[in-house]
Amino acid sequence: MNGERQWTEQTGVIELPGGVRVRGRRIADPASPADFSLLLAPGPTPEWAHRRVRWPDFWVPVDRADALDALREALRRGYAGERVEVACKGGTGRTGTALAALAILDGLPADRAVDWIREVYRPRAVETPWQRRWLRRLP
Repeated sequence: MNGERQWTEQTGVIELPGGVRVRGRRIADPASPADFSLLLAPGPTPEWAHRRVRWPDFWVPVDRADALDALREALRRGYAGERVEVACKGGTGRTGTALAALAILDGLPADRAVDWIREVYRPRAVETPWQRRWLRRLP
């Protein structure tokens, strides 16, 4: 993307359908700085801009509207050239679901999202039936 700040490392970085690159990771792992973090679990607070979404482990967000607003903010920031990351405790279920949701909001058909994120991010991403159903029901 034109004007996009680059990641210093590529671990966990995926490219969404529209070309924006986003990083997924475990919230407690050391990581190079991002410009914005979408945090889906309790844990360390980064020194850069961030937003925390209440999202219980193995479930879906507590507040759907807040989660969708946060995901849209992350996508907007990515398109504005910021380094955006998504992080949860293990970096797989909630993070994978949120990354798949970003891909859907970026144009990927919802029925392809789970297979796609498992191919480009982690094979076990989107861990539960509830997370799969939540993705299928995204606007």
